[in-house]
Amino acid sequence: MTPLERRASASLALVFALRMLGLFLVLPVFAIEARQYPGGHDPAWVGLAMGLYGLTQALMQMPLGLASDRLGRKRVILIGLAVFALGSVVAALASGIVGLAIGRALQGAGAVSAAVTALLADQTRDAVRTKGMALVGASIGLTFAVSLMLAPPLAGWIGLSGIFGLTALLALAGMAAVVWITPAEPARHTDLPRGRLADVALHPKLWRLDLGVFVLHAVQMAMWVAVPGMLLQAGLATADQWRVYLPAVLASFLLMGGLFALEQRGHLRQVLRAAVALLAVVQLALAWLAMQTPSLWVVGAVLFLFFTSFNVLEASQPSLISRLAPPQARGAALGMYNTLQSLGLFAGGALGGLLIKLLGPVGLFATTLVLALVWLLLAWQQPMPARG
Repeated sequence: MTPLERRASASLALVFALRMLGLFLVLPVFAIEARQYPGGHDPAWVGLAMGLYGLTQALMQMPLGLASDRLGRKRVILIGLAVFALGSVVAALASGIVGLAIGRALQGAGAVSAAVTALLADQTRDAVRTKGMALVGASIGLTFAVSLMLAPPLAGWIGLSGIFGLTALLALAGMAAVVWITPAEPARHTDLPRGRLADVALHPKLWRLDLGVFVLHAVQMAMWVAVPGMLLQAGLATADQWRVYLPAVLASFLLMGGLFALEQRGHLRQVLRAAVALLAVVQLALAWLAMQTPSLWVVGAVLFLFFTSFNVLEASQPSLISRLAPPQARGAALGMYNTLQSLGLFAGGALGGLLIKLLGPVGLFATTLVLALVWLLLAWQQPMPARG
């Protein structure tokens, strides 16, 4: 990577990390802390307040991705982070569950993932883009693990409203990083056609990747309906579960160098297939563990395999989208991709809860196994960009 590419990758990974840390800090404690608000004992309202983030994010990813093709990446990122900060303030000041739901909906409306990844793609060469995307993916994985460690003591110290206030400050810090650290955008040629939804919807080279990110995040969310309970069965209290998540995430990062080496040798298709296949193996292993009292070490090893698969796919898939999409529609293509990602999060949470209720953990993991196998069949013929 050139110094400019390293600066772009690091600064945009920082933007992602600050925003996602604000989001993840809420998740481990929201359902419990929301009970202190009027209406917070109604599970339907608590679930709605949690899920509205993913729904409004899914609705706004495509419009903001398209807008970044027309108005510029940085401008759209700053607008999105400002909306996210506003939603955080609304939630921090909320006096009831309805106010929390409105704040969460506004947070989701600040959907900047497409614009951030498009800007990273604009500022990196094809040969090193997966490294940049991997740095972003690593920042997300690390903030997820750190939030599991920090959220419970923070909730006890400053409460849910304080966490939302901290989230607003993190969003403002992300805006500062965009303005003062992220390199200037490449010159845009105003005479080039701008991206349209028609350019990327069902694009022959992109639809498998769009479907894949939907399955990946649906499986991830559905898994986390059951995995904390498995760790409890294995003898690990909820407040201590970060002791499994954090080492599993960090160890999975060690394998990312192999991904870059294989990509440079032209084996990215095989890497993609192997990562999806590993995701299926993880679901099979979790279904087997759900039929017995699981060993903590075995669950930890399976989670290490999951994070390995997840991190590889999180790095390689958006990189492929940016390289396979029509250049004038890169923001639109990443908007479509991130829309399917958000819908996967929403669907996975809803599906996981329903499957646990009707079929139990074994039925849940059997379903996620089927989803992973269907994805594997479709991904087997995924088109790849020309080397060069």
